[in-house]
Amino acid sequence: MPTLILLRHGQSPWNAAKRFTGWTDVGLTEAGEAEARSAGQALAHSGVDADVVHTSLLVRAIATAELALGQAGRSWIPVRRHWRLNERHYGALQGATHAEMEELHGAEQVHLWRRSYEVRPPLLAWDDERHPRFDPRYARLAPDLLPAGECLADVVSRLLPYWYDALVPDLRLGLVVLVVAHGNSLRALVKHLEAIPDEDIPGLEIPTGVPIRYELDESLAVKDKLEVA
Repeated sequence: MPTLILLRHGQSPWNAAKRFTGWTDVGLTEAGEAEARSAGQALAHSGVDADVVHTSLLVRAIATAELALGQAGRSWIPVRRHWRLNERHYGALQGATHAEMEELHGAEQVHLWRRSYEVRPPLLAWDDERHPRFDPRYARLAPDLLPAGECLADVVSRLLPYWYDALVPDLRLGLVVLVVAHGNSLRALVKHLEAIPDEDIPGLEIPTGVPIRYELDESLAVKDKLEVA
């Protein structure tokens, strides 16, 4: 039976400050590191051993995976990293706090940018130093693949090729697949897995540092879902 485990990275300093993070590369707080270790302990106690781990290219997800796998005694498993698992790109909001943006644009507009399925945040200018084209980890990507800001629908569109090209083949091989990523990239994946309607997805929350285990049938439809504690 194919098994998929999803894990949102532990708390980062920008999470704690309620700052729009997106593709900005920040690490974990001490609390976030503790969440990652706790997730690894939960995986070890569950008796389900990951065979391969997939992460984004952002260090908070990478560090969470390393800490969790260390606790689970699985640091040696193959690792695959890809930009398609990155967090939603928050465009020109990146680096600002929710409160700062609410003061400028109003709480209703900020809530729409944060939770709407199809409304993008203000986009980064092409010459903005925060644009991913200035980051060496994306240097080999075609410019038209690099987002200047995304809504969740955009994240679904850029994540699904990775689902079909990388995650599905591993699951078809019978591997226990661990994906360590971000709140919105995991929301996008869960939307696909559970066929959640567009109008319902804004209410979905993915907790930090809590493994979510999916048992799938041979067609990769969800048979069972549980939080691993």
